[in-house]
Amino acid sequence: MRKGNRELLVVGDRVLIRADDSEKRTKVGLVLPPGVVEKEDVRGGTVVAKGPGIPLPPPQDEPEPWKEGYAAPRYLPMQVELGDYALFFRKAAIEISFENEAFLVVPHSAILVLVRGSDVPDQLPEEL
Repeated sequence: MRKGNRELLVVGDRVLIRADDSEKRTKVGLVLPPGVVEKEDVRGGTVVAKGPGIPLPPPQDEPEPWKEGYAAPRYLPMQVELGDYALFFRKAAIEISFENEAFLVVPHSAILVLVRGSDVPDQLPEEL
């Protein structure tokens, strides 16, 4: 993620999330104190950047390790895409500040569910 002349790179299987501020109000509009919001185990936000994925070891059966591309890092890709709405464990998130804006760094394993796009169905199909 680039802001100005600085770039924030997310490494490994981590995801950068812009947290929702909507958690601080109830459905009827009452403002909740910080102590109540912090007791919730799950938090949500929008994915703004992601790392390359889970690093994989180099292949052991490569007969010619001197060939070009042997030492290139390999990654297992993640399911997360930019713009997804993610629900994740609050305790696994680490809060950081970049260019005076607050973000959360969350490991891929702490993400519970993803909501992607407007074509996500509200219900499961009757026939599974």
